[in-house]
Amino acid sequence: MTYSPLIPAKAGIQTGSPLSRGLAVVDVILALILLFVAIWPARAAEDVAGFYRGKQIRFIVGSAPGGTYDLLARIVARHIGAHIPGHPLVMVQNQPTAGGIAMTNQLYTLGPNDGTVIGVPLNGIPAAPLLQPQAARFDATKLIWLGSTHSEPYVAYVWHTAPVQDLADVLTAPLVVGATTPGTTMNDFPLLTNAVLGSKFKIVPGYGSTPQMNEALERGEIEGVIGFGWFALNAQVPQWLPQHKIRLIAQFGLTKSRILPDVPLMLDLAKSEADRQALALLFGRTEYGRPYFLPPGVPADRVAALRRAFDATMHDPAFTAEAAKIGFAVDPLSGEQVQALVDDLAKTPPAAVARVRAALNK
Repeated sequence: MTYSPLIPAKAGIQTGSPLSRGLAVVDVILALILLFVAIWPARAAEDVAGFYRGKQIRFIVGSAPGGTYDLLARIVARHIGAHIPGHPLVMVQNQPTAGGIAMTNQLYTLGPNDGTVIGVPLNGIPAAPLLQPQAARFDATKLIWLGSTHSEPYVAYVWHTAPVQDLADVLTAPLVVGATTPGTTMNDFPLLTNAVLGSKFKIVPGYGSTPQMNEALERGEIEGVIGFGWFALNAQVPQWLPQHKIRLIAQFGLTKSRILPDVPLMLDLAKSEADRQALALLFGRTEYGRPYFLPPGVPADRVAALRRAFDATMHDPAFTAEAAKIGFAVDPLSGEQVQALVDDLAKTPPAAVARVRAALNK
């Protein structure tokens, strides 16, 4: 009697029998499966490293050079390559046409879909297919979200001499506020609160940038700015709050930020669930903050590698220190978290979508 060298004799089963030989084959298959499972992660990582080695990744930013999206993207680009297998070179390009919608349309439709191009959109892009369906020719849920550098509360602030100095006043007294272009938070947030909550914001659009608006605020041309990022405010005019030049009257988001626990939440003025749904559609962008995405169709192993590289970059001390120099406190979301937020956004009831579109078009 002989025994298989691959397996011990099974109790009660005669070696050399058909059953014994069948069990030997099963054990060989199981051993091969276990071996494959053991070596697959290393082989997959090597495949990703081999693909990216010597290549270049492009960040395409959907806003103009010099803005906070652009500045932060350039810091991410300087550090993320060290965390991507193969250590590719990462460069930044800008394509600000149509508030970044043109950039997102192009990547969604034409790619490339190999993981060599990453979109850096304005945070209004996930809602664009709902609010601007004729312009936004993409499905935000099918974009592959890599993560976000931080959630960011957006704030309403007024000059210290403005006639309105608290949130309750904006429901009864007019406030002249500056804005850049339709589609930005400075234009759309006050438009929506006027329509849903009955606020009295008088919007003066057409400023070329937020620094221009802040200069207008100092000159007395406008009395406040509604819907501006908290970190961007501190990066551009860090002296204003300590010097009591401005007063924060509200914050925008789905919940109060732990950074600003004493600043009233605009959403709390909603009088009904329908009001809350309409406001949340627009204010929800503060939750996913400054997101990054890949177009659909990128191979899963590269998606996984880029998501983990993004996560590692967010916890890289060199990255966080450089971001802090321009006034940003990194509070990241993973790609999976951003993906879930965008999926939830897409489920907004049609009635709420129609209400918001009507307000913004007005």
